[in-house]
Amino acid sequence: MDKRVYKQLNETLYKEVLPNGLTVYLLPKADYHKTYGLFSTNYGSIDNEFVPLGKKDYIKVPDGIAHFLEHKLFEKEDGDVFQKFGEQGASANAFTSFTRTSYLFSTTDQLELNLTTLLDFVQEPYFTEASVQKEQGIIGQEIQMYQDDPNWQQFFGIINNLYPKHPVHIDIAGTIESISQITADDLYTCYETFYHPSNMTLFVIGNLEPEQLMAVIRQNQAGKKFKPAEPIKRRYPQETAADIVTESQKQMAVTIPKAILGIKGLDALPADDRERLRFKVALDLLFQLLLGNTSQNYLQLYNEGLLDDSFGFEFSLDRGFYFADFGGDTEQPEALVTRLTAILENFATDRELTTENLELLKKKRLGKYFQSLNSLEFIANQFTSSLFGEWTLFDLPEIIDSITIKDVLTAGKAFIKPEAFSRFYMLEEK
Repeated sequence: MDKRVYKQLNETLYKEVLPNGLTVYLLPKADYHKTYGLFSTNYGSIDNEFVPLGKKDYIKVPDGIAHFLEHKLFEKEDGDVFQKFGEQGASANAFTSFTRTSYLFSTTDQLELNLTTLLDFVQEPYFTEASVQKEQGIIGQEIQMYQDDPNWQQFFGIINNLYPKHPVHIDIAGTIESISQITADDLYTCYETFYHPSNMTLFVIGNLEPEQLMAVIRQNQAGKKFKPAEPIKRRYPQETAADIVTESQKQMAVTIPKAILGIKGLDALPADDRERLRFKVALDLLFQLLLGNTSQNYLQLYNEGLLDDSFGFEFSLDRGFYFADFGGDTEQPEALVTRLTAILENFATDRELTTENLELLKKKRLGKYFQSLNSLEFIANQFTSSLFGEWTLFDLPEIIDSITIKDVLTAGKAFIKPEAFSRFYMLEEK
């Protein structure tokens, strides 16, 4: 096992890549009673066009299949895995994002037994046409629930504007029509391609003994057979700034209109892992300086009645795409978006962008960061979603501390381009 010590954080991380390609991370936390395990595959809703394992030609599978597969893995011939975890004193869950599917458990007892259960149920698929048809109805109800959620529809409304061709604009669960086309064979094809150990990561954090637990994991994996690993070939539609839909709207049963402004990342991200992470942190700090709830811009918009406590923003950087969105409830949707656009386009001369304000914000950011390290779930989820090579969640203090006002301005100039803007309105149904 490789051992990496983070002295500033008083953390020791253990890492090993097993012969079958599975990457394992163990993080002992002796003062905790609970242990948390997360088993993830680098596979999500956008991966709907690919070359199956052992094949040569690209295929396209129905939208929502990654999420569907996540649901079906919990159902086995001899019963439901949730019940098994419950009998072993653990709770389990799973989630699918645009680029990742994760299975998790938390427990205060029988760690080795529950970890073995996690590994076994994810690595032993069981799909039948009958069970697939039953699941189509269940997930169809889930899709309908999200179709009735204005906030969810607003989020995908702006993504659809920014990425009209890329599958990131499609709901993670797919559509009722698309999931009706999923077959058991489709599930096995996706599973064999994307659930190979070489495309997966196991992260365990909590009250554990690294050598002892790693021995359990090694033994478990050595007893299973997998096809030889191959590089996964994915394919996505190509897009340019000209494809961006600059404005659209939707009517729903809302009492207050919603407005959201989006910015699409157009340039290639830095190739260097550390610089890519610094780019992300610099933009996070820039948006917080400009529109955080203590900024002058936010207070002015609030006092003018253009926004309320529902206002928020997010910068998303993931495999193959990155974008920012800003919005919330407002009685004056067009006026709010116009003002937000002006603030962002003129960021370089904004009064908030000073070294003094940046240093204060960095201290606040570090304070929240150290507080968040009390959560095992936060550490596991953030760590396994890293897109920055060997630079991990535990390197963030050094990265944050290194950011200067020049870095913030440089990142802003690289990202904020007038041709990359789009606006989406959610209006009251008439």
